[in-house]
Amino acid sequence: MDSARRIGFDSGKYLALQSQHIDERRRRFGGKLYLEFGGKLFDDHHASRVLPGFTPDNKITMLETLKDEVEVVIVISAHDLARNKVRADLGITYESDVLRLIDEFRSYGLYVGSVVITQMTDEHRQGRAFKRKLERLGLKVYRHYPIKGYPSDVPLIVSDNGYGRNDYIETTRDLIVVTAPGPGSGKMATCLSQLYHDHKRGIPSGYAKYETFPIWNLPLDHPVNLAYEAATADLDDVNLIDPFHLAAYGEQAVNYNRDVEIFPVLKLLFEQLTGSSPYQSPTDMGVNMAGLCISDDEACREASRQEVIRRYYKALVHERRDELEPTLSDRIALTMSKLGISAEDRPVVGPALAVERRTKGPAAALQLPDGSIVTGKTSALLGSSSALLLNALKLLAGLPDDVHLLAPETIGPIQTLKTRHLGSANPRLHTDEVLIALSVGATYDENARRALAELAHLRGCDVHTSVILGPVDEAIFRNLGVNVTSEPVFQSKKLYRKR
Repeated sequence: MDSARRIGFDSGKYLALQSQHIDERRRRFGGKLYLEFGGKLFDDHHASRVLPGFTPDNKITMLETLKDEVEVVIVISAHDLARNKVRADLGITYESDVLRLIDEFRSYGLYVGSVVITQMTDEHRQGRAFKRKLERLGLKVYRHYPIKGYPSDVPLIVSDNGYGRNDYIETTRDLIVVTAPGPGSGKMATCLSQLYHDHKRGIPSGYAKYETFPIWNLPLDHPVNLAYEAATADLDDVNLIDPFHLAAYGEQAVNYNRDVEIFPVLKLLFEQLTGSSPYQSPTDMGVNMAGLCISDDEACREASRQEVIRRYYKALVHERRDELEPTLSDRIALTMSKLGISAEDRPVVGPALAVERRTKGPAAALQLPDGSIVTGKTSALLGSSSALLLNALKLLAGLPDDVHLLAPETIGPIQTLKTRHLGSANPRLHTDEVLIALSVGATYDENARRALAELAHLRGCDVHTSVILGPVDEAIFRNLGVNVTSEPVFQSKKLYRKR
């Protein structure tokens, strides 16, 4: 089946330009370069969704070419440990993600030198426990402290009672990649702290920032930049025109509030350490070439508009699950109004809700790569997500609608196992059970084999469900690379729900 998806981003050009720009920055400073990586090094699915053609592992592919020169430092905030913050895209805590990241880096042959726990006080029990755990695993762990008046009290910050109080991170290589499970972890402060300590030790060093979003040379109201605002709505991040860049060069560049707020600290730090600052604006700090690699602007605009709607639904579901005020969804709704879009502009929403109205039960819809829509309804045998999955695979495999990939006599024993022996109150098959049954069927049934072979073509597809998904179906869609959203409605009225 021919894909109708438009490519809007030149990934090859991006890798070449980024490598070149980082090399230039290293030559400018000499000695050590602390390269702060904003966003995700692995599995940067946000970037791949709003910049179609951007591969999720672009950044790590580039670093792999420099692996003999790179040392990785992973940063995590004690506050995120204390509240068990979760990566929404992977469904795991930041604590677990630190371990995952270490394994991932090592699998690429990259050296992980240490972990830094930032904003840590003696009251952070989870931080102390995590430090002990990492040390037992043979990792070097450093502690950074909160600084009173950060980021406004610059003289205190740039002193022995500010950065000087932090542990000095011992590094053995000259290109130090500073990364984290998510935003707000303290990556920049970690880099600046190192500059302060390096200067005291007579070690030449510099700092640069590799942050994909917001894209500095796109307009403030460009959908790609607004999609980043929607993605970080929980952080109160706001895109703005970089005032320092405008004053220094007379040209507009887009940055965001946290970098603008911290820039005076960095500038003063350089001035105190070296007599002058190499950067006149927070935009100057960046090495981001993504804006120069957009090959189809309209494709990226439309992809970004769709991402904002997905973020809106995700916020609605989060608020419904935790019975929260609609703070996040209201912020993203404001972004949607700026873009002139509504939830109905997501192509799979209308078809899913239409099936629900017709069948009076939970329903789902999926948009295939060619733009066609497939739906699934709830039956006595299958949940709507399971039915949707089978219907989509049938269509992709070119199988007639009346073909049954799973015979009722196959489903019956699985239902008996679930209800009679495993204590499930719901006899309908979940998506994982359907895929396992389909895999077994593929050993003797040609239709099942053909359908199973189409699974890879679901990656990047969009799904909408009329009810909030359970954890199993949600995880299966995520593992298949499907972008799923749901109405903020529970299927049942039970108070206790599995996460």
